[in-house]
Amino acid sequence: MGLTKEILFTEYQNEMALYAKALAHPARIAILQELFKSKTCICGDLVNQLGLAQPTISQHLKELKKVNLIKGTIEGVRVCYCLNQETLQLFSEKFKGLFELNEINEQSDCC
Repeated sequence: MGLTKEILFTEYQNEMALYAKALAHPARIAILQELFKSKTCICGDLVNQLGLAQPTISQHLKELKKVNLIKGTIEGVRVCYCLNQETLQLFSEKFKGLFELNEINEQSDCC
C-alpha cells in the first residue's frame, strides 16, 4: 500500500494489515506452527521439516521477522529463529480485539 493511502487509515488498521499480510502464506503459518511446537530456537531444521528450499524458507522468515513475530540470533554462520513472545501477545490481543467487535454487534439482524 502506498504512503498516500496509508494516511487514510488509523495506525491500528495499518498495523493489522501488516500482520495479516505476514500471515498470508501457508508456509509462514507452517513456520510459526513449527516454532510453537519446538518451543526453542530452530536453525536449519525448517528445510527438512517443511520440505521447502532454503531460499524459500529464508524469504518467509524475513517476512515474519519484519513484523517482529519471530526473532533471530546468530550462532556462528547460522541464524536461529524463535518466537517473539512479546509481539505474539500483542498480536493475539489485537486480533482478539478485532473479532470482539463482532460480539458487540452480533445482535444485529442485518442481512
